[in-house]
Formats: sequence, C-alpha cells, structure tokens
Amino acid sequence: MDAILKVLLVDALNGFYKVRRYKVGDYFGPVDLGIHMTDNYRSLNIGTGLFAGSIFPGSNRLIFTGYSPCWRGFYISSMGGAGLVFDNLGINMVSIVGKASSPSILYLNRNHGEEIEVEIVPADIDGIWKNGRKGIYSLMDHTYAQFGSRYEKDPRILSTGPGSKQTDFGGICSVPIVKGKLTYVDTWAGRGGFGSKLYQDHGIASIIYGGTTVDEDFRDRNVADEWFRQKYQQKLAAKDFESTTKYRFDPKFGTGGTFGVNYATLKGRIIAFNYKTIYDTEKERLDLNEKYISGHYLKQFNEETIEKKQQATCGEPCSAVCKKMNSEFKKDYEPYQTLGPLCGIFDQRAAEMLNHYCDTMGLDAINCGCVLSWFMELLSGGILTKEQLGVSKLPKFSIEKFDVVKDSMHNAELGIELIDSILEGKGDIDLSEGVRKWARKIHKMTGKKIIDSFVFISNGRRGWMAPNQYWTPGVLAPMAIMGKYYMYYGNDFVPPRDLGRFCAERLKQELVLDNMGICRFHRAWAEEMMPEIIGYIYGMKEKFNTAVSFTASRINSRNATVFLESERNIDFIHAFLKRKRDVDGESREDLKYWIEQFDRDKHEAALNFWFEIRKGIEESLMDFQ
Repeated sequence: MDAILKVLLVDALNGFYKVRRYKVGDYFGPVDLGIHMTDNYRSLNIGTGLFAGSIFPGSNRLIFTGYSPCWRGFYISSMGGAGLVFDNLGINMVSIVGKASSPSILYLNRNHGEEIEVEIVPADIDGIWKNGRKGIYSLMDHTYAQFGSRYEKDPRILSTGPGSKQTDFGGICSVPIVKGKLTYVDTWAGRGGFGSKLYQDHGIASIIYGGTTVDEDFRDRNVADEWFRQKYQQKLAAKDFESTTKYRFDPKFGTGGTFGVNYATLKGRIIAFNYKTIYDTEKERLDLNEKYISGHYLKQFNEETIEKKQQATCGEPCSAVCKKMNSEFKKDYEPYQTLGPLCGIFDQRAAEMLNHYCDTMGLDAINCGCVLSWFMELLSGGILTKEQLGVSKLPKFSIEKFDVVKDSMHNAELGIELIDSILEGKGDIDLSEGVRKWARKIHKMTGKKIIDSFVFISNGRRGWMAPNQYWTPGVLAPMAIMGKYYMYYGNDFVPPRDLGRFCAERLKQELVLDNMGICRFHRAWAEEMMPEIIGYIYGMKEKFNTAVSFTASRINSRNATVFLESERNIDFIHAFLKRKRDVDGESREDLKYWIEQFDRDKHEAALNFWFEIRKGIEESLMDFQ
C-alpha cells in the first residue's frame, strides 16, 4: 500500500472541511505539497514532515507555506517543536482557505482515531489583546482557558498579536504546554508575515490543536544506529550530540546558543546603529565590540544564562537545548541583534524589554528591529521629526559618550514608542502596505529619499524583507526567498557568479530539511542522511533528490527580486569587500577587481555584482523538467 500525505482543508468562512490525500513520491512534505496547495487554493498551509513523532532529533518542526504579505511571493517559515503535538492529529497538513466573518479561533482536536473536530469560534480579539499579559500572550491564555479542558493530552496553540492586524510582518507564536501550564519558551514562525496572512486573509487569530492519534512513526533505534554507523562510525545520538555543540555549549568559546557563539566570534564584523558601523574603522568596531558587546552584553548573557544553565528545548526531546533563557526571556542572536545593537542597545535589561514588547505585539523581531533602527537613524539625523514618527524623544545613536545602561534603556523606550506608532498609525506612519510603499509616499511628500538608509531586500513592487544579521553579501542575494538561510552567508569573499551558485546549492540543502520538517540546527547530519533514510524506508532516494531539485527550480521560477534599492545596501557590499582586503588581508585578483569597480562607480559596480550573483543562481536552478 502506498504511503500517503493527508491534508485537512478547512474553510474559515463556514467551518466546512475535508481531507485530501496525496501519494508520497508525488510530494514528499510540507514544502512541495505547500506549493501545490498555494497554487490551487491560495491557502495558508501548516504541516509537518514525514518523520514527525519519530526518533530522529529535530524532526518535529512545524512548516508554514503560502503567499507572504510581506515578501509578496511564495514563502516558507518554520517553528520549532510544534510539529510533535500536530502529529497527534493524524494528518500531515492543515490548509486554511476562505475568511471568517469576524476574527476567530480555530479549534482542532482528534481523540483516539475518531474524526477530527473542527470549530471556528468568533472572539473579541481586540479586547483579548488588551487584557491580562497583553497581545499574543493574552490570546494564548484565553484560547487555552476556553478549549484546553477538551484535550486528553497537552495541546499546542498558535497565536497572533496586534502586529498581524496592522502590518504585513506579523508573526505566529507558540509555546510548549507542559502539564497544563503554558511555558515561557517562545517558538516563532516570524519570517514572512504569516501571522498577518492568518489574521487578515483568513480571519483566524489563534489556532489550538492536539489529540491522541497514534500513527506508525519510525522508532527502531537499532536500525537507525546501524545506518549512522555505516555513514559516520557513530550512533545516531552521538552524531547528533556532536553536531549540535554550538547550540548547546561550545567549550572553544565558553558560551552557547546562537547568541553566545555568534557574538563571541563577530569581532570587527559587528553591526550596530542601523549598519552605520560599516563606515567605521576596524579599530572603532573592535573597540565597540570589546567595550559594549564582549565587556557587557555578551558578559551579561554568559553570567545569567550560560553559567546558570537556563536552557530549554522548543518542545521536543533534543540534546541541543538551544532555547537560552533568562527567566521568561529567550535569547536568540538575530532578535537580540536587531532589537539590540542595531537599535543602539547593548544592555540585556533594555534588550529584554524591547524584545518582549515586540513579541507581545506579535511582530517579526528581525523585520521590526531593522525598521526601528532605520527610524532611529532618520530621527537622529533630522531627516524626519519626532512629530512625523509620533514619538516624544530622539535616540542616542552614536557611540560617543554612550552610557551602556542608561542610553540603551533610552533607546529601548523609544523603540517601544515607535512600535506603538506603527500599530496606531501615529504621525505620518502607515506600514499597512509595506515599508517600501510608505517610503515612496514620504519621498513624494518631503522630497527626502528615506529608503537610502534602510537595509533590506526588495521583491516585486512592494515585497520586502530584512536580511539575516551577518555582514556578508549573501544576505542581500537575489534569491526567490530571502530572510531565511536559503543563501550562502559565509564570511569569506566569493566571486559573485560563484556566490550565486553557492546560494542555489544552499537552497537545495535547506529544502531537504524544511520538506522533511527537520530543524536546521541538526543539518550537519540531516542534509546527508535524510535522502538516505528516504531510500531505506520508502525506496525513493533518487526520486527524493530529483524532487528537491525540481522544487528549488519551481521556487526560483517565481523569483521577482529587485536590484539593491537603497544606498546603504550598496555600501554594505562595498565596505565588506574593502574589509576583506584591508583587515583580512585577502589579495586575490578578483577581489581587487571588484573593489576597483566599486571605487570607480559604486552604483554601476553594484548592478554588475548583483546580476553576476543572479546569473549564478539562474544557471544552477534552471527548470529541467
């Protein structure tokens, strides 16, 4: 009998639902099947990989696919651990179509193999967001209080916040529920604005799901260990433990997690004050890092989180314990970078306050931090006024005479004011149709091209995405999906044509993970082993590999990325190239060539550099079927 993928198709307008079945082999997981569902139903798709609930570590990621209101194209987002409870529904995916007549909660439950229970329940979402813990957390509390008693086992909740109503970059948040109590370990599908899609396109503000269905998950550890011994001369658990060192604790750096290891290794590649540090000297960046990052921000993290071993998982058994906590605050590198140094914040108390408020309002922290830091620079330079941005103060946006505690808190308070301005439309702010359209409107009103100091990737006419927080050209590459790790982000100089090829290969490897619902923190073995495991269990290794290439080409066929739109984007690349020569001592001729081109005419050079990357992408991802 053929293995199948089961999709629950739910119409949010009337609560009608049906189950559709697809053969494994025609589709392999939530990404390639998500493309199909998006094309045919314009749905928001939420699903797990084939090995959810299995013994493979990191296999319980929940994958979200659909048309992104922020990126303005097909997008993929993912959430740690939330697939473990989803697996108890006995399905592989739920696809939401239609729109509820008023903001509602979607209830999904399945007990002992019976038919799935589906309810669309209207709720006073605006009122709930204003009560209790506020925002996303109040909605989680309300959802659990209303429906939690119906479940035999702890369910899971996906919730949105006010940011999903007012912007195109609202995220979806969830926390593990343990013995009837909601924990503090936030897990997010933030990238892509799927919270905005769920709320604005489908009228669903919160989803609660769970059940008791037991399916035939792969659980033969002896067999798996033999596969891993053949490949790595190690058992599965030993290989996984070795592969996740960075995310647990890396003795080479005396710290752990993305926050700890990334900040311990950045040195002169530090990004702060809305990327203005790219214009500083290496000594100035190193001094900033030593005094405010290594000497304070990272030091606080190590003392409060690493030494006290405040760490947790995303909700599934996993040796990585990558969720680094300080009480109720979870510390990941990119949110604490964009809503930290990028906004002129170098103190954990200030960063905790701003990150928590951003999370409470349900905004993608990376997009939010890049927007706030841009606003702060516009304010500090007198480009826009406090009245235009609806705030009461100006930022402290220079390292000169910077008080790490006092000025960090000042900037965090301003950041909260700016979030309120975004959500309430204060001053001249209106981000409901994206930052690019708003920036064009301001340009027409004032003659000021404010977009030039904003670092972001453009897609189509209105799509946008804040980049991953690494100073390397790959984060601005013209890939069909950006803001994730579907590109090459190494620190070495790679000629642009080759960079495009590297990005294309990275896309394929990441698709192996996402289409199997595997956390990328386990990629050191999963990228190699997942095709092998598909071969062992389903006899479809080559078909799976072909499907990965085909899915990559399908995604790339929708590539509508637009050339670097802001001056700061161009300077970001130019400064990187010069740093490779002047600081890292690289003397290769192709690096010299590109620096000369940028020095002569940076706009022309950037256009050529960008198109060379695009050529490498296109020639690597041509549709071959």
